[in-house]
Amino acid sequence: MTRNRGFWPMRDIPTVLWLLLTVIAALAHRSLPMPGWLMIHLLLLGAVTHAILVWSQYFSFALLRSAATETDRRRQNVRLILSNSAAAIVIAGVLSGIWPLTLAGAALLIGAVAWHGASLIRRSRGAMPGRFGRTLRYYVASAALLTLGAALGAWLARGDAAPNLVVAHALINVLGWIGLTVAGTVVTLWPTILRTRADEHAATGAARALPVLAVGVVVAATGAAFTQLIVVAAGLAAYLVGLALIFVSLLRAARQKAPHSFAALSVGAALVWWAGTVATVTIGAVVAAVEGSGFAALDALFGQVVPYLAAGFAAQVLIGALSYLIPVVLGGGPAPVRVGTAAFDAFGILRVTVANAALAVCALPVSSLMRVAASILYLVAMASFLLVMWRAMRAQRNAKKPPVPEEAADAPAPRRRGPIVPEGEKAPGRRAGQAVGGLLAVVLVAAGLAAVDPVGLGWSAAPAGDADAPVKTVQVEAANMRFTPNRIEVAAGTRLVVEVTNTDVEQVHDLVFANGIAGRRLAPGESQTIDVGVLTADLDGWCTILGHRQMGMTMQIVVTAAEAGAGDSGDAAKPDAGGHDMSHMGDSSASAGSSAPIDLMADPGPDFQPYDAEVPALPASDSPVTRKMTLTVRDEKREVAPGVTQTLWTYNGTAPGPLLHGRVGDRFVITLENKGTMGHSIDFHAGALAPDEPMRTIPPGESLTYTFTATRAGIWMYHCSTMPMTAHIANGMYGAVIIEPGDLPAVDRTYALVQGEYYLGDHDGGMVDLDRLAAGNPDLVTFNGYANQYDHAPLAAKVGERVRVWVLDAGVERPTSFHVVGGQFDTVWSEGAYLLDRSPDTGSQALGLQPAQGGFVELTFPEQGHYPFVSHFMIDAERGAHGLFAVDG
Repeated sequence: MTRNRGFWPMRDIPTVLWLLLTVIAALAHRSLPMPGWLMIHLLLLGAVTHAILVWSQYFSFALLRSAATETDRRRQNVRLILSNSAAAIVIAGVLSGIWPLTLAGAALLIGAVAWHGASLIRRSRGAMPGRFGRTLRYYVASAALLTLGAALGAWLARGDAAPNLVVAHALINVLGWIGLTVAGTVVTLWPTILRTRADEHAATGAARALPVLAVGVVVAATGAAFTQLIVVAAGLAAYLVGLALIFVSLLRAARQKAPHSFAALSVGAALVWWAGTVATVTIGAVVAAVEGSGFAALDALFGQVVPYLAAGFAAQVLIGALSYLIPVVLGGGPAPVRVGTAAFDAFGILRVTVANAALAVCALPVSSLMRVAASILYLVAMASFLLVMWRAMRAQRNAKKPPVPEEAADAPAPRRRGPIVPEGEKAPGRRAGQAVGGLLAVVLVAAGLAAVDPVGLGWSAAPAGDADAPVKTVQVEAANMRFTPNRIEVAAGTRLVVEVTNTDVEQVHDLVFANGIAGRRLAPGESQTIDVGVLTADLDGWCTILGHRQMGMTMQIVVTAAEAGAGDSGDAAKPDAGGHDMSHMGDSSASAGSSAPIDLMADPGPDFQPYDAEVPALPASDSPVTRKMTLTVRDEKREVAPGVTQTLWTYNGTAPGPLLHGRVGDRFVITLENKGTMGHSIDFHAGALAPDEPMRTIPPGESLTYTFTATRAGIWMYHCSTMPMTAHIANGMYGAVIIEPGDLPAVDRTYALVQGEYYLGDHDGGMVDLDRLAAGNPDLVTFNGYANQYDHAPLAAKVGERVRVWVLDAGVERPTSFHVVGGQFDTVWSEGAYLLDRSPDTGSQALGLQPAQGGFVELTFPEQGHYPFVSHFMIDAERGAHGLFAVDG
């Protein structure tokens, strides 16, 4: 392989830089708010992807018994520039929220990797491969999968980050792009690192494993995309079979010569984490399918496993492989290579032991403090590779220098402590000492923290300072917007441990306490043990999911022997529950931006697009029509007034959702897809049917089909019916269905206006303020979701044209009195009945509607000008229920 050593020394510097950025991000994550995906993408998209592009090309020349030309090197440089630029652009685009930037980065990455795969195919066609030449197909297959994974990732960055698609994206990229590359490489690299011969059946096993692994990835990702748990489990089971076909030959090689060097131990540990994490997710998918707990349970499990795939598998296999390959490729002869290898093995067993023992502690159900300490130990052990690499490369370069001139021969020779040998050739006692030392370091840290917080390890003893405190354990169920029990009495000085189980069928819940103790979010069927601490005063707890606390999902801890008011923490600051605390959205005082003045006369932002109020005429039809539509639930940050944005829950990205339009007798087939972050549902007032199934709440990643036949005319409301319903409607989940009666006369223009209300959270991306909602005090009242939007984009009409305006009051609380200033209605149709029907000499000035009521008015404009339309509840007109008709001659 040394004939291609020009492929490495400078080309893998970006791998080191990406690793350094990963370490910096991990350290900064301890004190700065930073998304968890950033570290994973710095490692996998940056460091690992670059290493794959470098070393799979390197191995392709070795496997095909060919040498790289200068053209090959130039093209490789261009590919590496493209891929690293792409990774940086993607990360910058996602961090900034600029989707076109993310899309451009993904396109660059797809181009670079596709070119990489094509070069491997072209090279293999003109070469005489050796025994393991067919393993080159692993690199080609992995490149093909990355193009799919990158495209899906770009789509997810657009804002369609449904949990099922995120899982599919991760499966393709981690098990496909990285997994297949590693699988094809270790077949030859593993025995080489061990300095032994490959198993005689290794090439055959690898050839058989490739289709099994590739199909397994595709099946598992497809199952995740369609939220089919059994399909996910089947795909992952096939993947495990493929791994077994490869691991058999690896185990046989290890039996010939046991792994001792840092490179071998690191790669070996990575393979164990690889198989273990895949097996864990496979079992989780099977259990979720059997228990009927839904995709949310698998999504929660997968979110917990991915860090171990990255840290245990990807990081260790990368560092282990580099520790062997760098000395080989730097070359210089047997002696310098031995020097470099020995330097890379410095404290190798200690580093591997600490990293894996610390990672195992993180995987256990320990306290957050212990998990932080263990993760720091892991980070130190892994980051030490950067220092070891620098020292090893310097030592090998020094060993490659020319011999000392003859005139210096009389100089005293430097003292040497002994021959430089690789770590694997050192005395067994020294190797064992490093292993014991590594384990001891982790155990001592864990024991020290256990003395501070024994319950973090599941012990029943109290921490230091409370050694004699009794422990009270209480089982709590979370379901139907209640904790059961919701009142717990404990004696003063008692340590309370709550074992909470989410027994709800559909909803996700959590439990936090006013003293800062917070549990994680629990999918249906999941459980968690929360150490509340030693209590000396009453304490409140609640679920932080938006609206659940207001629905009554609270808990009261009563300390029976406490002095009245002593140490009362009921008004303590609400904790950040692992980045998921949304309780502040129900408290207007917690949102400083909610009281800032709103200038409704200001111009909208540069991205303003008015909601299309025009209702196209229905095509003529002699028979009922089947109308199909997919409504996708997404969380969208949208401007709702000049300078004011809210994170809305939307149908198809808008609030209100899209207008549905048909005639009496038409059949509607609506597919609801939940790509949001919590459970949602839909209720169509236009259909008469039992609500049990079609109106049920579905968790993120799932879908349902809602079919109804329109039997009565009207403008009907649809909305989310998930509790608390007020919060879901007020945060954007509503829309209109117009069902025309068969005898509805034609008009020149038709518009639809849906009145809604906003109870603003923070003005920069907040959510509905439930306290203001409970008080019935909206900040904004709008037509079609944006305050005064038709002042900025008036609705067009011409003098003498008959204009029909459908109006729906979606609430939540405010009635409307729809009025056109300067206009008179000669036709008024309210809740299915004509109040006026083309009257020649009587008229109406307003259409009055209560929430969830609708109708239409008709009028003609007598002359050119601008005719304001408002809700004549004038306070609401001043809150944004205002627009203009621009009438031309």
